[in-house]
Amino acid sequence: MDTTDLNTTIVQLAKSDLNQNSKESQAAVTQLLDALTRGEVRSAVKKNGEWQAVEWVKTGILLAFRIGQVREFPARPSPYYDKDTLPLRNTRGIEENIRIVPGGSSVRAGAFLGENVIIMPPAFVNIGAYVGRDTMIDSHALVGSCAQIGERVHLSAGAQLGGVLEPVGLRPVIVEDDALIGGNVGVFEGTLVGERAVLAPGVQLTSSTTVYDLILGKSYRGSPSHPLTIPPGAVVVPGSRAVNNKFAQEHGVQLYAPVIVKYRDASTDAATALEDALR
Repeated sequence: MDTTDLNTTIVQLAKSDLNQNSKESQAAVTQLLDALTRGEVRSAVKKNGEWQAVEWVKTGILLAFRIGQVREFPARPSPYYDKDTLPLRNTRGIEENIRIVPGGSSVRAGAFLGENVIIMPPAFVNIGAYVGRDTMIDSHALVGSCAQIGERVHLSAGAQLGGVLEPVGLRPVIVEDDALIGGNVGVFEGTLVGERAVLAPGVQLTSSTTVYDLILGKSYRGSPSHPLTIPPGAVVVPGSRAVNNKFAQEHGVQLYAPVIVKYRDASTDAATALEDALR
């Protein structure tokens, strides 16, 4: 079944009254997860300069949850229990030149890992995610369902990229090529981090977060039709802003506000060059 046929089959199955043991539904889900794992299809793509969700792919992922039945998966040091349609990824580390360092990381089937990806333990990469080549996922990091990560990205320890499955038309979190995501950073609700951007440790970004650009004198905020976008090369640090309220002013209360303090330059590149040595 080619991609077009798979698209049609999944959409039809999703609308039907499914038998959990249907051979057709099981086969369609298996083929979709295999195609996602190989990077032949993606849950979000860039068209005409804009990232958008691929609705039929996300529909198929939801179908996998819908038809699956919980079973035991033997594992060490203890078994785990999940839907039988959602196994772990069958990673061939030598053939794919992927390093998954021992210590408790998990990568679900339906997640793509590019060549030379490194995953430090423990980390989790969820179904529908795409991780480009030469990217490092550090300890305690999360790549949520359908999140899209470009090439040569560093996802530092404790960083969280939120996942999204429903509604199927909602864009997932996007991190473009050569971005650096600092420790304990959170990127959620379809936020787009542009190429070569740097998010300093502790930055938190959601669709309702306002980001203040001190260099260009602008502010950025998401909307229902256009999630928050961090410009390419922006260096974002945690900041604060005053609250225009008498009580707040009397008590010195301020609100969290991420701030763009510069755009990436040679000195920033030098400060983020450690990853090359780790390879």
